Amino acid sequence: MDFRAFIIKGCVAVFAMLPVYPVTPLQQQGIEGVARRISGNLMPSPKYHPRPPAGTHATICIFALTNQNQVTNAGAAGLYSAVHTNMVRQEDTDDSGHFRILLPPGTYSVFTKKGQLFYATRRDEKNNIAPVEVLPGKITRVDCSVESDHTAVY
Repeated sequence: MDFRAFIIKGCVAVFAMLPVYPVTPLQQQGIEGVARRISGNLMPSPKYHPRPPAGTHATICIFALTNQNQVTNAGAAGLYSAVHTNMVRQEDTDDSGHFRILLPPGTYSVFTKKGQLFYATRRDEKNNIAPVEVLPGKITRVDCSVESDHTAVY
């Protein structure tokens, strides 16, 4: 047997004795999306508009599921001066509004933040604000809007 065959045979024998551990990919779950400033002419509707508004830099705040009676209104619709549930995470989007936030499975409320105010307009049938469910091993797509400085939206 030549030297190379001896080395290869020895390596095979060593590898055969090593324990085999199952390889499982790391499961990641959370939310991702784009924060957009909604304003101007979106007719016939934002859903069917040929060009969605461009993404914008924003701060995304994830809270435990929050009901309408767990916030302090700031006067304008969708604006809140305080959210009285636990904040789970707060992260900034990139300059084009994109974000990806890893979270444990559960149901959360997603707000954008402007100064000291929180913004969210979506509700479910139980008056939970901007609810999002994160499933194990899944990334949930989220549409976020940013308070538009009270510019016209039609």
